[in-house]
Amino acid sequence: MSVTPDSFLHPLSATRLPGHYLTPTPTGFTLHMSASPRNLRAVRGLTARSLLDHGAGADLVDAAQLILCELYGNAVRACGDHAPLVAEVETGPAGVWVRLHDPDASRHPRRVPGVRLDDGEAESGRGLPLMDLLTPGWDVVSTPVGKQVRCLLSPDLAGLS
Repeated sequence: MSVTPDSFLHPLSATRLPGHYLTPTPTGFTLHMSASPRNLRAVRGLTARSLLDHGAGADLVDAAQLILCELYGNAVRACGDHAPLVAEVETGPAGVWVRLHDPDASRHPRRVPGVRLDDGEAESGRGLPLMDLLTPGWDVVSTPVGKQVRCLLSPDLAGLS
């Protein structure tokens, strides 16, 4: 199934979800949305559908969804519920780009010193080390209306499984 504005429907009601504006692209999509748990579930599903349509394997789909969830959670912590967000997922020869834009230019993701992925005592702070593992070189750019976090996932994540 290809991703089109008409195909991005709520699976139960067969109507468009509120707070969304989807722009399909030849290699993925751009989705303007308000931050909410429902919209996070929807963008996760859209990400899987789009990447599978472009031939991505299960590991790459899972990694893209995980990174998108981490970025989304960080944006909600920075900006609050119902903040306007823009998610972009795009496939290409270098891999899969996952980008999330939020309106708070002043609060950039920060690593918590000393937190490791295998730290069973940590209550938070594992997301950015996970991003470092899956998307080395991720970055944050300021924009005229906030910031965008950009992550590139390698097309071959089999070695990380």
